Amino acid sequence: MDDGSTSPAVIVGVDGSDAGIGAALWAVDEATSRSLPLRLVYVIAANHPCAADYDAEVARAKAALGAARAAVEAAGGPVRVQTAMLSGPAGPTLVAQSEGAALICVGSVGINGYARAIVGSTAAELAERARCPVAIIRPRDGAPDPDVNWIVVAINAEPHQDGVVEQAMREARLRGAPVLALGDRRRPTEKARSALDHAITMWRERYPDVRVYPVDDGADVAHFVRHQDEQILLAVVGESEAGHIAQIVGRPEGHHSHHPLRRGESSALVVRR
Repeated sequence: MDDGSTSPAVIVGVDGSDAGIGAALWAVDEATSRSLPLRLVYVIAANHPCAADYDAEVARAKAALGAARAAVEAAGGPVRVQTAMLSGPAGPTLVAQSEGAALICVGSVGINGYARAIVGSTAAELAERARCPVAIIRPRDGAPDPDVNWIVVAINAEPHQDGVVEQAMREARLRGAPVLALGDRRRPTEKARSALDHAITMWRERYPDVRVYPVDDGADVAHFVRHQDEQILLAVVGESEAGHIAQIVGRPEGHHSHHPLRRGESSALVVRR
């Protein structure tokens, strides 16, 4: 295991859950497309009541990293895998790891609406504080395969939004998925619709292999995802919308360790400028 170097890599936070392994598998294409290593990171607590407790957590960390690595290697992708076991609070430790990273990914079975106020949420904290783009991957195991794997992004006049759309188009190309482009919800006018059509024409010219479809219903990304009948593969948002991640990813159900993606929920990618 390495020491958690912050050299360029695609980083995945793993915790022994199926969701963490799913995030690692999702991140393989991200690392491969960038010609970067895939770094699997497990964060253990900084303090333990006794040596036996510490030894047990180290054993869990090694097992989780080994399982994630085995899953990635079994997938057969040409990616170089690194592992790191770090200590500290999970959220701040992964935020520190995001410095200089190309992307950081975590799995999530849902984000409780009270997470920040009461117990904290690693996924929510990363979405709002990481120093690189953040992917929060909701498991799909057990859910029926959708007819279409949609990627959703807003096209509007927000500062730096072009960078968000650019990332959505790259993801669509990487994953062979079509894009639903949401119009500017603040300007539901004929002029805004014309601007959306013009922008889509431009993006189609830049990415002729990606199918892009306009949606002009005045909804932001979070509202659109939550009210969709079809499953959304990935919702791509800018950092100004990071606070809406809980609405996009959805809430956990019950106390099981793994819940498949359902309608009205999506994995999410927060793009940093």
